[in-house]
Amino acid sequence: MPATGSFQLVEAVVERLDGAPVGERRRWSDEFKAQAVTAALEPGVNVSALARRLGISPPQLFGWRKAFLNKQSEGAPASMPAPLVEIMVGDVTIRISPDLSEAALRRIFRAVRSA
Repeated sequence: MPATGSFQLVEAVVERLDGAPVGERRRWSDEFKAQAVTAALEPGVNVSALARRLGISPPQLFGWRKAFLNKQSEGAPASMPAPLVEIMVGDVTIRISPDLSEAALRRIFRAVRSA
């Protein structure tokens, strides 16, 4: 600092933090969120493990689940996501929506058998 007692103000603006991911945010459909929340509300489900299997971060799934439960507790008209049907094929668990078409289900079974 100079002896005159004056100083200069230097302002630095960071456009992007080093190491921050580059790209657009992913957007999840309401259907995907509803299915994820339904699965997360099942008794005995490890929500963190479920989130990792779905390819999302655990805090994100916890947030969706909390938002859904808050809507229910507030008495707001919140529709419960459709329950999933669980089918075991060998050591593979397939979870599907009850409104899945028969043709789509057949394609899923063929894919599991060929894997």
